[in-house]
Order: sequence, then C-alpha cells, then structure tokens
Amino acid sequence: MAAKRILSGMRPTGKLHLGNYVGVLANWVELQDEYDCFFEIADWHALTTGYEHTETIPHDAIEVVIDWLAAGIDPERSVIFIQSDVKEHAELHLLLSMLVTAARLERNPTLKEQIRDLHLGENVTYGHLGYPVLQAADILIYRAHAVPVGEDQLPHLEITREIARRFNSLYGEVFPIPEPLLTRFARLPGLDGKRMSKSVGNVILMSDSPEEIEKKVMTAITDPQKIRMGDPGHPDICNVFAYHRRFNEGEVSQIRKDCESGRLGCVSCKKKCASVIASYLEPLRERRADLEKNPQRLVNILKDGASRARRAAGETMEIVRKAMKFQRLEDAISG
Repeated sequence: MAAKRILSGMRPTGKLHLGNYVGVLANWVELQDEYDCFFEIADWHALTTGYEHTETIPHDAIEVVIDWLAAGIDPERSVIFIQSDVKEHAELHLLLSMLVTAARLERNPTLKEQIRDLHLGENVTYGHLGYPVLQAADILIYRAHAVPVGEDQLPHLEITREIARRFNSLYGEVFPIPEPLLTRFARLPGLDGKRMSKSVGNVILMSDSPEEIEKKVMTAITDPQKIRMGDPGHPDICNVFAYHRRFNEGEVSQIRKDCESGRLGCVSCKKKCASVIASYLEPLRERRADLEKNPQRLVNILKDGASRARRAAGETMEIVRKAMKFQRLEDAISG
C-alpha cells in the first residue's frame, strides 16, 4: 500500500530562522520517513499581502529552498516545487471557490487578525479574502491525507475540510478529508521573548555564523529578577533557557539547577547557549555553503519537483473534471 501523502509549504520569505526550523522544518524532516511528502514554496500566497512588491520573490524563494535542503529535506524522497509552476492549483482554486460562501471566509479568525494588524480596513482584496480556498486547492490537488500544522493554523485547515466534504457530497468521493498533524515542539521565542519574526528583528537565522549567533544571544532578554551573579534564577521565564531546552538537552537539567541556585550567571549561560546553537547548526551551514556553490543543482531539483507535482496534480484534475462531468468539446460531440 502506498504511503499516505502530506502537503505543506512556506511563503518565500528569504533565509529561515530557528523558529521556522523548530516549529516546522525539523518536523518535516522526520515526516519524510513515514509519508509521501509534497513541499511547496507558496509564491502565489505571498501576493495576498505583498502584491505591490514582487521583485524579491524569486530570490527569497531560493533562499527558503536552500534552507530546506540544508535542514535535511531530501529531494529524492520528497517533492519540492514552486507553487506557480503547477498551474493546476489555479484551476482547482477556481472550481473550489464556487463551493464556499463569502460569509464563511469573512469569519476566518486569521483574516480578522491580519485586517487588524495590517490596518487594512475596507482594503481587503478578493485574493486575500479567498486565500484559504487557494490553500485548500494546494492541499486537495495532491489528495493529501494529512497536513502538518500548528494549533493556530487549525481554522485554515477546517475550511479545507469543509470544502472537501462539500465537493464529495456533490460530485462523489474524490478527496480524502485531510487530518491535522500537530507539531510536537512549542514555539521558540525570539530574543526579546516575543514571537520570533524577521520583521521584528528578534531572530537567529539558520545560516548565521558562530560570531553572529553569539552576538545575538548576548542581547537576549533573560530572567528580569536575576540581576547579578549569585541571584537565584527562574529558568522557565528565560528565553535563553528555552534555547537550551531545544538545542542542549544533555545539559539542560544541570543548567536548570545551576541557574536556580545562583551558581550560573546569565553571561556564562548565554555564551554556553550560543556555542551549543552554533555547533548544532554547523552541518546545516556546511550544506548551505555547498548548495550556494552549485546553483544548477537547485534549478534541477525545482524542475524535477515541478514535473512530479504537475504529474500528481494532473491526475487529480482528470478525476475532478470527470466527477464534475466537464468534458472536452470533442469528447462531448463524439459521446
């Protein structure tokens, strides 16, 4: 029996940070052992909030792909492709858009948050309102059985599930109802304790040098109650300890004890943390450097991924058209 499929993707945002790695990439790498994986660079999705500035999308997409490969996404086992290279996404998006009401899309909590945070008011575009439908097309075009998501993304996936059920009830059982695969790791905080985001500037990049990592970690906000060496610390409210928990599991118990007793000062703790993160990322940096020297390999990987994705998407669209009784003109005449 063939392995079950998953579909997941990222917008082309450029070089990825440790939050991306912990929250998404590390999980994807493991999922390759169990699932038939399709990973897309969602460049059309980037237009929902960035349609006025498209000139950086190709470069940013390549940076994302390099970090995927450096992290361990294997193009032999997984399909890596650019969304816009597979036009069937757009066709299915159009068909699925007929099966969901505008009112349902307007209730999307993520859309409401984006309208608020981006101060869009009445300036929400048709494409922005309908991006969950395009997301549904991304997932259903590969008849994915599951989608790796964080808890905050469950409302998006629920719209996909509703659309799949609606299509199946009208036209027959075509699409599996995709199940959520919740990520196992808690979100890694930024250097300031808030959500890690390049727009905020509180990130450690996967590609940062050891010197850059140490410089950034030394700026991290720690326990505000631990003023000087000897003060007892509270590691569970410290950003640096959160990094130790993820990248320094072998020493984390001792670090907790030494912090709580006051034996470990914040400066020493930060330097140790920076060293551990740099060592952890060293093989990823080496793989990234090799990939940057061989751009043709990247081109070949994306061409092959697009070909494999188009083949799978084309098969789905043949089934969809047949289920919806869409016929080519010559078939209708001869039939």
